[in-house]
Amino acid sequence: MNYLWGFMITAGIVYAALNGTLPEVTQAAVDSSKEAVTLCITMTGVMSLWVGLMRIAEKAGIIQGAVRGLKPFLRFLFPRIPKGHVANQYIAENFIAKDSVIIGLNKEPLMKGLYLVLFFHVCRFL
Repeated sequence: MNYLWGFMITAGIVYAALNGTLPEVTQAAVDSSKEAVTLCITMTGVMSLWVGLMRIAEKAGIIQGAVRGLKPFLRFLFPRIPKGHVANQYIAENFIAKDSVIIGLNKEPLMKGLYLVLFFHVCRFL
């Protein structure tokens, strides 16, 4: 995949050089990098807020209550996950956060989903 991206970037630069539009490509790259940095700074603040709220909910026991409430549903969907495994908590948090998109918890499920993908990927080879 890295070779594909490298080829596409190189082909774009060579094409721009042959057409005489290299300054426009350079300006677009600089503008895009500025936008990317601004987006990263904004997303860091939003992620910090909602991850902090999820940690507070976890410490308060709200997440454990939701896990208990979702336990029959999770056992039906994922029968091979052992009882009391941390993956059940991650899955329940993902369900809760996805239902809370209205209040802005749409970044937290991504992190929990990545943890789950890593967990199941590693368990497949054990």
